[in-house]
Amino acid sequence: MQVASTDEVLIRREGRAGRITMNRPQALNALTLAMVDRIWEALLAWKSDPAVELILLDGAGDRALCAGGDVRALYDSREQQGSKLARTFWRNEYPLNALIGRYPKPYVAIQDGIVMGGGIGLSGHAQHRIVTERSRLAMPETGIGLIPDVGGTWLLAHAPGALGIYLGLTGEVMRAADAIHARFTNDFIPSSKISQLVARLVDAGGGPIEEAVRALAEDAGPSALAARRADIDHAFGTGSVEAMLETLRKMPGEWAQKTAATLMQKSPKAMKLTLAAIRNAPRLGSLKAALNVEYRLCVRLFEDGEFPEGVRALIVDKDRSPKWSPAQLADVSPELIAAYLAPLAPDEELGLAP
Repeated sequence: MQVASTDEVLIRREGRAGRITMNRPQALNALTLAMVDRIWEALLAWKSDPAVELILLDGAGDRALCAGGDVRALYDSREQQGSKLARTFWRNEYPLNALIGRYPKPYVAIQDGIVMGGGIGLSGHAQHRIVTERSRLAMPETGIGLIPDVGGTWLLAHAPGALGIYLGLTGEVMRAADAIHARFTNDFIPSSKISQLVARLVDAGGGPIEEAVRALAEDAGPSALAARRADIDHAFGTGSVEAMLETLRKMPGEWAQKTAATLMQKSPKAMKLTLAAIRNAPRLGSLKAALNVEYRLCVRLFEDGEFPEGVRALIVDKDRSPKWSPAQLADVSPELIAAYLAPLAPDEELGLAP
């Protein structure tokens, strides 16, 4: 397949691998609707192509696999399209996340550099996930008035202890060892050895993926998250967001005070919805069911103005003074949470079948 270097995503077959390379390095490989559609079409075609034995996802440049969805494009679309682009983007993106989670051929994601939001959706549900010393993984959505989507609530719900709630509410960045501990990835390979891994994976005689990874994998070192587990479980293990804040304020040490200050910057509504969605995800029983709930929440947070306001404050105007609505945690009522979690109209639901 001929590949143009100007393409936003490079799709081609190399040896035994179907290769997907995110190719917007100047934008940290941020994900657009057109990229989602091209990846979807490629994965569907490769399912039945006997020449493709595995899928290999990586990113152009050395700064990011994918820093997330192109939220500025969604923000800018409101005046001309209302919520049309946002709904279409998520309607196409979330089935892609579900497809990756149940893909019938081995799917290898090289999570080198920044991997956030939509980048987690492209890589976090893969069978084989590789981090490097440059990896920085996070779900920072509460800071822009959104919830961890693209199956993020499902991944966070399956992190050990209260780590998922901590990571989902704070948006804390995970380095390699932390991401392994939180079950967002599998193996650590230094960036200097990634080219060797790719060469072996695309080689028809390269052998099993597990052996190729094992031959190059190294110890990621100690995890800061693991070292902090007792404090995280104590503060985030039970109760409401308000109770978590109160616990943090009573705890000694710089970590607790910094974490409390971080939470105070986030959208109160997004935090409470995130907490509800993470706690509910295990009961849903599948990634698809979690994506259905995430779609409802993201549509409502876009259309009520919370998400656009977060993007305005942090990305557009950069005043870092979002006007959250409600502005206080106490004003985000259980009734509001229930209304946001409730199904949309039947013809508006995402409707992925678990």
